Amino acid sequence: MWCVNRPAFSAEDTFAACISRIQDKDLKRRLAGVAGHIKAEAAVYADRAKEAELHLIAQTVGVAGSVTTDEMVSVYDQRMAGKKGPGRHVYDAIKLLPKQGICPFCDHRPVSTLDHLLPKRLFPALAVTPDNLVGACADCNKTKLAFAPAAAEEVFLHPYFDDIEAERWLAAKVVEGPVAAVIFRTRAIPSWPHTLNERVRRQFRTLGLAQLYGAQAAREISGQAQLLGDIHACRGANGVREELTRQAKTREAVRTNSWQAVTYRTLSESEWFCDGGFRGA
Repeated sequence: MWCVNRPAFSAEDTFAACISRIQDKDLKRRLAGVAGHIKAEAAVYADRAKEAELHLIAQTVGVAGSVTTDEMVSVYDQRMAGKKGPGRHVYDAIKLLPKQGICPFCDHRPVSTLDHLLPKRLFPALAVTPDNLVGACADCNKTKLAFAPAAAEEVFLHPYFDDIEAERWLAAKVVEGPVAAVIFRTRAIPSWPHTLNERVRRQFRTLGLAQLYGAQAAREISGQAQLLGDIHACRGANGVREELTRQAKTREAVRTNSWQAVTYRTLSESEWFCDGGFRGA
């Protein structure tokens, strides 16, 4: 749900690199014969992605009637993702694009693989198209699996084409009790189209980010309890609020919608937490 720089590789050059060492003459001839189709489909993909219309791209069986789905999947698995594949340099470069090596879908776990925004078995012509590949963590990749959007509201936010970082779409509230907790949710942005708000909400739910962020916030609160207790003893609730606000601003300067930034901002706005609610952490 966070932006990533778009890959500098073209679909045409990537495909050519991937099939460059194929020894089977018939297979190489057939693959080379669909290179123009691969290029054209990549152009359609980019145009659709810019308009958040990936759901309008039709699923296919094979490519152009001459290359099977299994053969295209093999081009990706063996010749791009494979350790010694001729297209491995593209795979590695795309994997390094997310900032600080953190998955752009969850903003928490490290990138460990590439995710196909549109599944390669359902859209084989896009199997090695760089625009369709995003560095991601194994958990988010597994959760998405072979999901293909059937409606505009189901289109996953594309890290290369969708930028939602300017608005505060991530929100939270403090749960008062023996142990302080923070519950996360998405916030609808009035200026956004309904479809975009729904995409954000669905993706947040699908990836289980409320549970992930809630667990991380609980650990963060626990780790700050001693410091906040010392501040409270000297400067009271106002001192705690100032410290939480300072930490919120530090994290917001990096990313407004990070779970850390939202956690500290939410805690700073809770009178109960600032006046001792942190003690049960």
